[in-house]
Amino acid sequence: MEQYRIEKNGLTPEIYENLRAQVPLQHYDRADVIEALKHTLFSVVIWEGQVPIGIGRVVGDGRIVFFIKDVVVEPSKQNCGIGRMIMEELMQYIRKNGCRNAYVGLMALTGKEDFYKKFGFRVRPYDGQGSGMTQLINRDELM
Repeated sequence: MEQYRIEKNGLTPEIYENLRAQVPLQHYDRADVIEALKHTLFSVVIWEGQVPIGIGRVVGDGRIVFFIKDVVVEPSKQNCGIGRMIMEELMQYIRKNGCRNAYVGLMALTGKEDFYKKFGFRVRPYDGQGSGMTQLINRDELM
């Protein structure tokens, strides 16, 4: 197996923008990225040599509510265990810092639900819990 290095709390705007640009995710202005990353509770960067190949971060209140965001793996390195490494680090942080019955959420891209199920996430609605819901504000017009 190739050697990968895990860096905790090393996510920079440059790494964030570079990896997100390689997969079909929304682009954000640099100023917005800088501000958003200031509010990250915990982040992970996976490196192969000097190249960042995966990222993930946790946002929330640090005790009761956690939201996993921006789990991204460079396309040529997908299905190589990098996503698992990222999620294991993020979940370890949440388990260490979350209170009893802390809420952990995420929004999976279409087709990625089975990956997150491996970490105990369930597709909603289930067991009387309502549907996950989202909204994009100040949305760009569709092309």
